[in-house]
Amino acid sequence: MQPPASEPSKAPPEPAAGPAPQGRLRLAPAVSDLPSGPETARARKNGAMSQPKPAQDTNATAAASGAQPQPSVGSLAAHRPQPVAGGEYDRAAAKLAGIVADIDADPDDYEGEYAGPDGAELPQGRFLDRERSWLAFNERVLELAEDPSTPLLERANFLAIFASNLDEFFMVRVAGLKRRIATGVATRSASGLQPREVLELIWNRSRELMARHAACYQDEVAPSLADEGIHIVRWNELTEKEQARLYTLFMQQIFPVLTPLAVDPAHPFPYISGLSLNLAAVVSNPVSGHRHFARVKVPPLLSRFLEASPHRYVPIEDVIAAPRHLGELFPGMTIEEHHMFRVTRNEDLEVEEDDTENLLKALEKELMRRRFGPPVRLEVEETIDSEVLSLLVRELKISEAEVYPLPGPLDLTGLFSIAGLDRPELKYPKFVAGTHRDLAEVESASAPDVFAALRTHDVLLHHPYDSFSTSVQAFLEQAANDPDVLAIKQTLYRTSGDSPIVDALIDAAESGKQVLVLVEIKARFDEQANIKWARKLEEAGCHVVYGLVGLKTHCKLSLVVRQEGDQLVRYSHVGTGNYHPKTARLYEDLGLLTANQKVGADLSDLFNRLSGYSRRETYRRLLVAPKSLRTGLITRIDKEVQHHRAGRPAYVRIKVNSMVDEAVIDALYRASQAGVPVDVWVRGICAVRPGVPGLSENIRVRSVLGRFLEHSRVFAFGNGGEPEVWFGSADMMHRNLDRRIEALVRVEDPAHRAALSRLLETGMSDTTASWHLGPDGNWTRHALDTDGRPLRNVQEMLIDARRRRRGTATP
Repeated sequence: MQPPASEPSKAPPEPAAGPAPQGRLRLAPAVSDLPSGPETARARKNGAMSQPKPAQDTNATAAASGAQPQPSVGSLAAHRPQPVAGGEYDRAAAKLAGIVADIDADPDDYEGEYAGPDGAELPQGRFLDRERSWLAFNERVLELAEDPSTPLLERANFLAIFASNLDEFFMVRVAGLKRRIATGVATRSASGLQPREVLELIWNRSRELMARHAACYQDEVAPSLADEGIHIVRWNELTEKEQARLYTLFMQQIFPVLTPLAVDPAHPFPYISGLSLNLAAVVSNPVSGHRHFARVKVPPLLSRFLEASPHRYVPIEDVIAAPRHLGELFPGMTIEEHHMFRVTRNEDLEVEEDDTENLLKALEKELMRRRFGPPVRLEVEETIDSEVLSLLVRELKISEAEVYPLPGPLDLTGLFSIAGLDRPELKYPKFVAGTHRDLAEVESASAPDVFAALRTHDVLLHHPYDSFSTSVQAFLEQAANDPDVLAIKQTLYRTSGDSPIVDALIDAAESGKQVLVLVEIKARFDEQANIKWARKLEEAGCHVVYGLVGLKTHCKLSLVVRQEGDQLVRYSHVGTGNYHPKTARLYEDLGLLTANQKVGADLSDLFNRLSGYSRRETYRRLLVAPKSLRTGLITRIDKEVQHHRAGRPAYVRIKVNSMVDEAVIDALYRASQAGVPVDVWVRGICAVRPGVPGLSENIRVRSVLGRFLEHSRVFAFGNGGEPEVWFGSADMMHRNLDRRIEALVRVEDPAHRAALSRLLETGMSDTTASWHLGPDGNWTRHALDTDGRPLRNVQEMLIDARRRRRGTATP
């Protein structure tokens, strides 16, 4: 059952370095004998200058965290769009019908052997490879871009998402794997593959997908955009008038910020920052005949696409590389050739918390180092000169297996800006969430009284179909302004730059309330933003803590303590998504607002554990990682086996982002072997092999991708006829179950349990559009029925249900 893997191949030898004869490209001496990283580069002999420090790169990105600024479509008056933080994720802020996979650099080493339901050892090769599964996830994103039935600008958006996802995959997963191989700590994966085999698999499969991605843009999306009057053209396709206008723009607003960097014995090869777009130019001296190499960095804070004339856009790198414009950069020299290239670097963080007295300062220092991680991928235009490519490979110390030749333009994350054009007829129909009916039977201009509603019933929220601003945000804003509220306790994993949640907490602290905020400053690619908000909250008088040493705090919790008469009443929110108003409009998430005192007591205990000293491991209505969550779920899965054998109703239904934890998967295999039906709805990575006779023939795995990012985690059990349903923040991954504080809450309201059960049944139904996972690890898309008609789209069904409720459904 183990998937075949290609044999490891030896990395090709690096090109030999030596003096170039006159008339050939004169290259700088090789730096392979120098320590990596600009801060350790030794000065070269013969009067050489030391390696430039980052501050000397005048085109350096302003974001030390490595996050790419959100590109935007430029006009002749090129402007600087607001940078957008990376992570999970402000990419959403600029039209990210975001499909993002959870990526973790740490290995998921498998050390145990788990027995079947009768004590028999489960077979080897029962787990799919995690990295192959992630690449298959991104292939599903690509299939949405390739689908002609997807609205055209959404196709462009999915192309950008695919590229952005793959960037992060290389920065984190590939970089982490290479680091572990280099240090000798990498072990065989749970799928049975050796580390080098996994790396070969990644290189080969990602090369295939990147070629498909480029072809989809070149052959399908770009021509279709042109048919709709949106032309993305190259420099030689512009009219003389357009080129003249762009020359004026170049001289006024682009040329002043460009810095050509020569490479020769007096000028070492410059540091190439991660994800930057760069132009490699070969110029010759008309007097001596010597050829030279120079690099020009495309300014990341300028618009990626410039509007040459109405509705005609040209990549900024084409404007820089125009012959006349390069002549301005290298006056008196002959421009012989130029090529675009792009480097991806290891941008994960390593902070040893046990040895760090001040985590905040240590993390800030590590963020500065992030920019200088070793390269893990080199993207080049497929027309690149072999001598220039050899230079790049040698100087970047990268293997030829990590070089990806592609048709231009490189870096299609720039399509985010094209997808943001104001052409609503080329996008998904607009949907605006309304107030949940349990909070306001009739919507009005006044905000709902959340506390009054919760005194009568719990509220089950389903975002983005239910408004975040009139529910969770209103809950915290009302708490901040209510004189009877004494305390607010809150976790923040990611939030937006202009967060009303942060503003409400600050208002509460300034009005004298006790406010405790647990800020997870290690949230990947949001570290810099979270450090900023942590300090802002501290300055306002909030008690800010950073959780427990060695554990990320990923749970989504709010607790409000209110004086009502002679009693203190606790109001709670437990969710699956971040307290991020922008992503709440694009991420599918669940939340429970409740005045239940058991939940309130649980949250009080958990916050006390996070902010103080506590050894509590069991709770009333919560399962909390890393102590009780995995064991609690496995116990319930195993109980379904007992119910099934006793003839009572039994099933397991799970909806998660990722399913790779071997202990949980083996529990599902045991249930399947006993005859329990198991349904797994997963957005991204899945290591389960469904449909294997004698092992998993009772397991079905489905995946749903679409305009919203499926982000909620739900766990439902038949429980002998008394269904049990949980939801919360945890995915089935080692990092979530062993190295994070995660929380699931048990749903007690029968109507809420029924609603969540219907959601799971709909997502798994054969009449719903989805991808089906086979035992070989391949995903098959099911979008049409046997008559060729489109299957139901679960997200559109939920949108239409909300519209019908408000009387605005389409006929």
